[in-house]
Amino acid sequence: MPEPAAWRYQKIIRPLFDPPAEQGILLGRVLTCVGDEVIEEGFVEIEGGKITAVGRAADLGERATAAQTTGGTILPGLTNSHAHLAWDGIHDLARQSMDDAPEISAYKSAGNMLISLRAGVTTVRDLGMNQANFFAKQAVVQGIFPGPRLLICGEAIIQTGGHTYWCCREASGPDEMRRAVREQVRGGADLIKIMACHDTLELTDEELHAVVDEAHRNNLPITAHATYDACIERVVRFGVDCVEHGGSMSDSTIALLVEKAIPIVTTFAPLVQQSQPEIARRFGIPEWKIEERQKAVANPARYEGLVRAARAGVPIVFGTDAGSPAVEHDVIAPELAFMVKVGVCTDAMDALASITIRAARVSRMDRIVGTLEPGKAADLIVVDGCPDRDLFALERVRMTFVGEVPSRPASETPSQGSSGAFCSGIPQTKSA
Repeated sequence: MPEPAAWRYQKIIRPLFDPPAEQGILLGRVLTCVGDEVIEEGFVEIEGGKITAVGRAADLGERATAAQTTGGTILPGLTNSHAHLAWDGIHDLARQSMDDAPEISAYKSAGNMLISLRAGVTTVRDLGMNQANFFAKQAVVQGIFPGPRLLICGEAIIQTGGHTYWCCREASGPDEMRRAVREQVRGGADLIKIMACHDTLELTDEELHAVVDEAHRNNLPITAHATYDACIERVVRFGVDCVEHGGSMSDSTIALLVEKAIPIVTTFAPLVQQSQPEIARRFGIPEWKIEERQKAVANPARYEGLVRAARAGVPIVFGTDAGSPAVEHDVIAPELAFMVKVGVCTDAMDALASITIRAARVSRMDRIVGTLEPGKAADLIVVDGCPDRDLFALERVRMTFVGEVPSRPASETPSQGSSGAFCSGIPQTKSA
């Protein structure tokens, strides 16, 4: 493994934000996300930022008198597996990406981390906007600012002049691709992201081989922006570990995804949000695009490939592309509900798995978070209502907890970094 990012050598004597890990017992309806397990009258016990026990409240005996009644449903903290913390949803992403000073991008990331926490998101997989996520992760790890666990790619890597070149690391030729990967590793990346297509396939075979190989040489997973069959099939054959967005797919491509157990992170939220005029207009979305999105949302054929992939056994994982036009960082339930509506998730419980345990597996964190089980980090939320019956209960988050990350060999997983913060009762109000 290469040396850690330089900022990890800094000794922090006193973090600016370092609340003590909470201890106690929470009472409520418990969704463990271990299969379809529901404990109607249950408890979760927390000590030192970890879950120490989960079970029926009736089994607590006299200990129940010291427990905190939540009056809601307790479930694992949510993971947004595709987000851009430095973006704030305005329509012109290119101008924002080129004009925002690094300091402004950092401030936006800080604000959006708080919005994420208030929405119950305890892990964010940030897939890049210039180098802003390096600063965000350092701030959280060093206790400078509260935030969710961050898995970051640094800068997404693209061919020179490729899709979204204005916010990515451009590279030409296999040697430059390897250098680009190494730069992200040096900055502290947890994964590598490539932009593999837009209207046409991008990256030569030599470039694609080099970038995938270099990521794996550095023990990092690599994910690819891939939106149609030829691109998806190509990146999977070259060895990527995950597909972002997805799209139309042939049976042979679906079979390849199943064979290699490659997940797809779907991102329906831009379509869903931009199709609603009252939302889209606030972010400057032009009328022609609103009409285009309305047609797309109403066309089941558009999602047929993803539905067939899900039914074939391809793991489907929640992501919103948060920060992209009209998609704020607390847009959770609309994405999940649409996943069920179009059929990539069978029901609400399956949708919840996509944002908890399946998301944890994508980030190689399933031994740490994703379910409520003894020994795992106390990443959990409390919501009003029953999200396994009504996904929009997730819009009523009352408490958000971010637990401690257990120590482990660096070779087991990417560096997850956490301040060990425990956030309880984060205010749920937001400006209109």
